[in-house]
Amino acid sequence: MQVGTKSGLKVIAILEALKGFLSFAVVLGIYFFPSKDLRQLAELLVQHFHLNPVHPISEMMIDLSKRVPQLNMNLLMVVAAVYTFVRWIEAYGLWNGLRWTEWLALVSCAVYVPFEIYAVIHHPGGMCITLLVINLGIIAYIASTLYSKPESNFAAQN
Repeated sequence: MQVGTKSGLKVIAILEALKGFLSFAVVLGIYFFPSKDLRQLAELLVQHFHLNPVHPISEMMIDLSKRVPQLNMNLLMVVAAVYTFVRWIEAYGLWNGLRWTEWLALVSCAVYVPFEIYAVIHHPGGMCITLLVINLGIIAYIASTLYSKPESNFAAQN
């Protein structure tokens, strides 16, 4: 693997690990504040991390939490925990150059594209467009690294 490819995958690994830590914060919030509804949790996270409540990301998080009906918080905690571990496994694999995690990263990024396109169409703005462009860039980069590597035996690469 080339040095540029390794460093690019390590940057993506760091992004995936950060997504894992953010979802882990959600798990902890649900665990430590089980009686709170999602709106209260979102507002609590904004306050705890000293985020600007009128910043677009904070507003989006609070707005989305108002629209989501009160869910079984245990189910939400389990889903967030699974998401956390998948992100951390993906980050570990990308950091260590495991090819199968490159495929996982490609698929997991591609899953978001239809939702991001929907967001750009129905809520056009800089943040939605930026997220879509970043995601498409990551997809293109990972696809190019996978395409540039010779096919090899799955067992031989691990």
